[in-house]
Amino acid sequence: MKVLLTRPLGRNQAMEEQLSLRDVAYCVTPLLAVIETDESVADAVLAQTDNLLFISTNAVEFAAKKLCNNFPSHCRYFAVGQATADSLAQYNIHTISAPEDSQDSEGLLSRPPLQHVDKQSFIIVRGIGGREALAEQLLLRGAKVNYWQVYQRVIPRLNGKEITQQWKSFEIDTIVVTSGEILSNLVSLVPKESFAWLRSCHIIVPSNRVELQAKAMGLGHITNANGANTQAILASLSL
Repeated sequence: MKVLLTRPLGRNQAMEEQLSLRDVAYCVTPLLAVIETDESVADAVLAQTDNLLFISTNAVEFAAKKLCNNFPSHCRYFAVGQATADSLAQYNIHTISAPEDSQDSEGLLSRPPLQHVDKQSFIIVRGIGGREALAEQLLLRGAKVNYWQVYQRVIPRLNGKEITQQWKSFEIDTIVVTSGEILSNLVSLVPKESFAWLRSCHIIVPSNRVELQAKAMGLGHITNANGANTQAILASLSL
């Protein structure tokens, strides 16, 4: 097994450490970059907000920076996945997160505390251009929803033919993809003449949604890790 890690720069260390401990060869090619936005949220708005819902570890990191690590104590906290919950736990914040078998927005929406949210206020902390499913469902359930978009994603400039040849030369046969956007960037990068190689690779995805996306793109050897955290990915690799 030779593994390609594709998370943004600085987000692959935990997997690198675990793969090294297990003597598994890997290479790192970030297929997404994440940068901070200038968007802020007023103290008065935070003071009147009942719930803070975090989409990703990036959302936690950039919000913490903007808040100078002073997260409001009166809010109830939600995290889409375990990795995001773990990130919030570093700030001693207890969260309600998605179930282990559905680490995505749909899984979080199934949690009992989100079933009856009439007149409750939410701030969804996310990146620019994220999915609308959470907000749409919360609004349908009577909640008031605002966004705090603390980061944005940008696509690194890579030469698809050259980087694909590097992966093939390294004999990559397993690719860890932790978001739908990374998957899209991966498929866009690989030239048509190398798509058969990509189809032969074992693609690790974090959720049912991204699994369906991968199948729609013509990929066949897919494992849904049901999470983007290190332990879920290691389990999906049988490590």
